[in-house]
Amino acid sequence: MLANPGHHHPTDDNPTDSIHNYYERLVLEQIRAQLNESHQRNANFMADVACVALNRLPPRYIRHDVDMTFFMSQDELAETEEKVTRAVSEALAYVAGRSRPEQ
Repeated sequence: MLANPGHHHPTDDNPTDSIHNYYERLVLEQIRAQLNESHQRNANFMADVACVALNRLPPRYIRHDVDMTFFMSQDELAETEEKVTRAVSEALAYVAGRSRPEQ
Protein backbone atom coordinates (compact mmCIF):
# COMPACT_ATOMS: atom_id res chain seq x y z
CA MET A 1 0.00 0.00 0.00
CA LEU A 2 2.51 2.66 1.05
CA ALA A 3 5.50 1.27 -0.79
CA ASN A 4 3.72 0.81 -4.12
CA PRO A 5 0.75 3.15 -4.40
CA GLY A 6 -1.63 2.04 -7.10
CA HIS A 7 -0.05 -1.41 -7.27
CA HIS A 8 -1.90 -3.12 -4.43
CA HIS A 9 -2.56 -6.81 -4.92
CA PRO A 10 -4.53 -8.48 -2.11
CA THR A 11 -2.56 -11.69 -2.53
CA ASP A 12 0.80 -9.99 -1.99
CA ASP A 13 2.42 -10.79 1.33
CA ASN A 14 3.41 -7.18 1.96
CA PRO A 15 3.47 -5.97 5.60
CA THR A 16 2.55 -2.44 4.53
CA ASP A 17 -0.84 -3.72 3.30
CA SER A 18 -2.00 -3.98 6.90
CA ILE A 19 -1.37 -0.30 7.71
CA HIS A 20 -4.59 1.53 8.54
CA ASN A 21 -6.01 4.30 10.68
CA TYR A 22 -7.05 2.90 14.07
CA TYR A 23 -10.16 5.08 14.10
CA GLU A 24 -11.64 3.77 10.82
CA ARG A 25 -13.29 0.67 12.26
CA LEU A 26 -14.44 2.52 15.39
CA VAL A 27 -16.01 5.30 13.33
CA LEU A 28 -17.84 2.88 11.03
CA GLU A 29 -19.19 0.93 14.01
CA GLN A 30 -20.36 4.16 15.66
CA ILE A 31 -22.03 5.36 12.46
CA ARG A 32 -23.99 2.11 12.27
CA ALA A 33 -24.96 2.47 15.94
CA GLN A 34 -26.20 6.05 15.49
CA LEU A 35 -27.90 5.82 12.09
CA ASN A 36 -31.42 4.66 11.49
CA GLU A 37 -31.99 1.79 9.04
CA SER A 38 -32.88 3.98 6.04
CA HIS A 39 -29.64 5.97 6.22
CA GLN A 40 -27.59 2.78 6.63
CA ARG A 41 -28.72 1.77 3.16
CA ASN A 42 -27.29 5.00 1.74
CA ALA A 43 -23.60 4.17 1.26
CA ASN A 44 -22.78 7.67 0.01
CA PHE A 45 -24.23 9.29 3.13
CA MET A 46 -22.33 6.86 5.37
CA ALA A 47 -19.08 7.47 3.48
CA ASP A 48 -19.51 11.24 3.77
CA VAL A 49 -20.16 10.95 7.52
CA ALA A 50 -17.13 8.68 7.94
CA CYS A 51 -14.86 11.13 6.13
CA VAL A 52 -16.06 14.11 8.16
CA ALA A 53 -15.76 12.20 11.44
CA LEU A 54 -12.29 10.83 10.62
CA ASN A 55 -11.08 14.32 9.74
CA ARG A 56 -12.14 15.46 13.21
CA LEU A 57 -9.99 12.81 14.88
CA PRO A 58 -6.20 12.64 15.06
CA PRO A 59 -4.68 10.08 12.69
CA ARG A 60 -3.39 6.94 14.42
CA TYR A 61 -1.82 4.63 11.89
CA ILE A 62 -1.19 1.09 13.03
CA ARG A 63 -0.77 -2.39 11.60
CA HIS A 64 -2.95 -4.24 14.09
CA ASP A 65 -5.75 -2.88 16.29
CA VAL A 66 -4.37 -4.81 19.23
CA ASP A 67 -1.20 -2.67 18.97
CA MET A 68 -3.21 0.35 20.07
CA THR A 69 -5.64 -1.13 22.57
CA PHE A 70 -3.01 -3.24 24.34
CA PHE A 71 -1.08 -0.16 25.42
CA MET A 72 -4.05 2.02 26.34
CA SER A 73 -5.42 2.32 29.87
CA GLN A 74 -9.13 1.92 30.62
CA ASP A 75 -9.37 5.71 30.90
CA GLU A 76 -7.73 6.18 27.50
CA LEU A 77 -10.05 3.60 25.93
CA ALA A 78 -13.09 5.38 27.41
CA GLU A 79 -11.78 8.76 26.21
CA THR A 80 -11.24 7.33 22.71
CA GLU A 81 -14.77 5.98 22.61
CA GLU A 82 -16.14 9.34 23.74
CA LYS A 83 -14.12 11.18 21.06
CA VAL A 84 -15.38 8.81 18.35
CA THR A 85 -19.00 9.11 19.52
CA ARG A 86 -18.77 12.91 19.53
CA ALA A 87 -17.01 13.08 16.14
CA VAL A 88 -19.66 10.84 14.54
CA SER A 89 -22.54 12.78 16.13
CA GLU A 90 -21.13 16.07 14.86
CA ALA A 91 -20.41 14.58 11.43
CA LEU A 92 -23.96 13.21 11.16
CA ALA A 93 -25.41 16.62 11.94
CA TYR A 94 -23.04 18.33 9.51
CA VAL A 95 -23.65 15.97 6.59
CA ALA A 96 -27.41 15.81 7.19
CA GLY A 97 -27.52 19.60 7.26
CA ARG A 98 -25.73 19.85 3.93
CA SER A 99 -27.50 16.97 2.16
CA ARG A 100 -30.12 17.69 -0.42
CA PRO A 101 -33.30 15.64 -0.23
CA GLU A 102 -33.29 12.80 -2.76
CA GLN A 103 -35.79 13.22 -5.54
